[in-house]
Amino acid sequence: MIDVEDLISLVHNYNPRTNAALIREAYDYGLKMHEGQTRQSGEPYFMHPVAVAAILTEQRLDDASIITALLHDTIEDTKSTYGEISARFGEEIAELVDGVTKLTNLQLTTSESKQSENFRKLFMAMSKDLRVILVKLADRLHNMRTIKSLRPEKQARKARETMDIYAPLAGRMGMQWMREELEDLAFKVLNPEARASIIRRFITLQKESGDVIHKITADIRAELDREGIEADVFGRAKKPYSIWRKMKEKELAFSRLSDIYGFRVITRTEADSYRVLGVIHQRWRAVPGRFKDYISQPKSNGYRSIHTTVSGRDGKRVEVQIRTRQMHEVAEAGVAAHWSYRDGVRAQNPFAVDPARWITTLTERFEGGDHDEFLENVKLEMYVDQVFCFTPKGDVVQLPKGATPIDFAYAIHTRIGNSCVGAKVDGIRVPLWTRLKNGQSVEVITAAGQRPQATWIDIVVTGRAKAAIRKSLRDEDRERFVKLGAELARVAFEHHGRKCTDKALRTAAKTLGISDETELLARIGSAELVAREVIEALYPELVSAQIEEVDARRPVAGLAADQSFRRAACCQPVPGERIVGITYRGQGVVIHAIDCPALAEFEDQPGRWVDLHWLSGRHAPVHTVSLNVTIANDAGVLGRICTLIGEQKANISDLHFVDRKPDFYRLIVEVDLRDTEHLHAVLTALEAESAVAHVERHRDINRKP
Repeated sequence: MIDVEDLISLVHNYNPRTNAALIREAYDYGLKMHEGQTRQSGEPYFMHPVAVAAILTEQRLDDASIITALLHDTIEDTKSTYGEISARFGEEIAELVDGVTKLTNLQLTTSESKQSENFRKLFMAMSKDLRVILVKLADRLHNMRTIKSLRPEKQARKARETMDIYAPLAGRMGMQWMREELEDLAFKVLNPEARASIIRRFITLQKESGDVIHKITADIRAELDREGIEADVFGRAKKPYSIWRKMKEKELAFSRLSDIYGFRVITRTEADSYRVLGVIHQRWRAVPGRFKDYISQPKSNGYRSIHTTVSGRDGKRVEVQIRTRQMHEVAEAGVAAHWSYRDGVRAQNPFAVDPARWITTLTERFEGGDHDEFLENVKLEMYVDQVFCFTPKGDVVQLPKGATPIDFAYAIHTRIGNSCVGAKVDGIRVPLWTRLKNGQSVEVITAAGQRPQATWIDIVVTGRAKAAIRKSLRDEDRERFVKLGAELARVAFEHHGRKCTDKALRTAAKTLGISDETELLARIGSAELVAREVIEALYPELVSAQIEEVDARRPVAGLAADQSFRRAACCQPVPGERIVGITYRGQGVVIHAIDCPALAEFEDQPGRWVDLHWLSGRHAPVHTVSLNVTIANDAGVLGRICTLIGEQKANISDLHFVDRKPDFYRLIVEVDLRDTEHLHAVLTALEAESAVAHVERHRDINRKP
């Protein structure tokens, strides 16, 4: 365990003005609070907070962060309290320790819904003070370095959580070194055989070709010296997990991988960076499509560097990153560079971005929204690589890899995205699902009255576009559901001899715990609420509190005990309609609707008529009714029709086309329903759909009863 004086010395190296007394007091306090506690390895527990503090000194963080690291487990694991830490070390440190404690208690690999909620809490804590997540990441890094002492199942759970959440988060915040180490430590737990295999192949490669890194580094230095450029050159083999991921993504064997070595050239000035690029491209052949200039187009986390891949010594491809010293500090520390100290003062690195900007934007965009939607978009934001495209005016639009013209449109403005009908890329009309590439010019074509399509959700990749599309679809669906709900409510009220007034709906909404009458109608229209429940809430005396289920095998009254029955195919009567039975010798009773034209042929045979009525109660949805539907001949219309019927909790038992025209199709849809109210709900839902030209109940008088 690092001694307190050694820890203070580490801080003093970059911050001569450090409050050594306060760090010493925090060290002694943490040691006392954790006295007698041990880790799974048997070592004193306090060695862990000290190790976390030491990791933060590598990032040159302020005293408050170092002290928070020393105390980060005291509130959770000891008798210490928020009030005591505040009194001893100040409100700022107490808030930071409390924030880290809350993050530690979040279960980010629980059930999807709980994970979504906890992810939002994680980002809210980060938006208050980013140092909370810097301490938490250092905490996770040390835990992963010492994970072998845990039970195998717990190792696997921690490693998966690290791979899925903490490593991408570190990468999104620009802390690439931490991302790579976290990934590799997790990879070692999750797939030790694959990692060991890659390491063995590296050893074999070194035996065959010698120290490639040393040779190529020397080659680059020699070229730079020849041109009189002062710069530092470093080389390294890429991490096993990075290589494994490339093998999986590109479906290549290890022997076919090219750029498994990476080199960095750290220059004095930005101008020197471009001079170095020229020298390298003159000396070695550049690999097409592998050049990225993040100096002129920085990443959103502040990362700046020139990337190029060249065919180096013996034809081996190597990646070279070129940047200045200040750019390198941001590349290594990421957002931590915003908090780092040098010579006792906060380092003024011009390339360090405000770390709260991305988090604040993200949390504001989904404020009060759906937790699952927030989780989905956070993960999208964390895993992105980027492409840079141009508007027709030459403005740069930064998008994640895989973005489409729709993403581009929404990046400009939500209004542009919502009204997008097409796009031109480099002057050529392209489908909206086209994946954009670096440097392309994109022109968005819009049209008044255009609305986002549901299929766009699967096309776009940015959180902003997905959120805007979902909102538009919800608003559009809501208007349709409100209209449908109003009609269903009107019918239900009239069925019980009541008027469907605004006051009645407001009262029902209040009784059912719904915000207002509009929301009530929307829920009725979307089948989340049945109109009968509204009647029950207002007039319980009109509806039996406990509606009995009607036996589907015997849903009518008036038959003899031994009489069989069936519904007439010509009129397909359903519960709620007046009915009559006609007896057939040897076939039992056929049930007709009272207004069925087929009954005319039995007018002079009164002895065959049977007085019947449907039993009261809730009928099963087993009564098939034919619907005659005319729909527009457009993509996706039939799917929407089926979805609308399904939303009304009705089953489609058969479907066939009877007429096909260039612009419209006519089809007969067989739907299984409960009663007339259920039928009316389905008909109203279909009538409200703009792609449905006509819908009616289909009765075939020529069909045999």
